[in-house]
Amino acid sequence: MTSALQANFLLFYVAKPLESAAFYTRILGRGPVEVSPGFALFALDSGLKLGLWARAGVEPAVEGLPQHASGELAFALPDIAAVQAAHQAWLALGLSMLQAPTQMDFGYTFTAADPDGHRLRVFCPQ
Repeated sequence: MTSALQANFLLFYVAKPLESAAFYTRILGRGPVEVSPGFALFALDSGLKLGLWARAGVEPAVEGLPQHASGELAFALPDIAAVQAAHQAWLALGLSMLQAPTQMDFGYTFTAADPDGHRLRVFCPQ
C-alpha cells in the first residue's frame, strides 16, 4: 500500500521572478534558497516550499489562464494582536491591501496582494 500524497510545494506563476523574490524576502523575513532568472524557491519552517516561476517559461504553457491568481497563500497566527501587528508591518512595507482587518466567520483576518495579484491572507482562527 502506498502512503497518501503530501503537498509540499506551492507554485505561483509570476511576471518577474527576481522582483517577486525580493517582495517575498521582505514579507517572509528570509531569502530564497534557490534563485535563477526564471525561478525562485523559498523553504518555509512549516516544510512548505514556495516557488515563483516565470509565467512565460511554464511548461505546459499557461496561455488562456487568468492573468491574476484565484487562490491565496494563508498565514495562521495565534491571536488578534499578532494579526494586527502583521497588518501594520505589511502596511509599512507598502503592500497593497485588499481587505482591512476584520472579523469573519472563520476568524480575524486581513488580505493583501503580491505584485502579481496573488492573495496573501493573515488570520487567527476562532
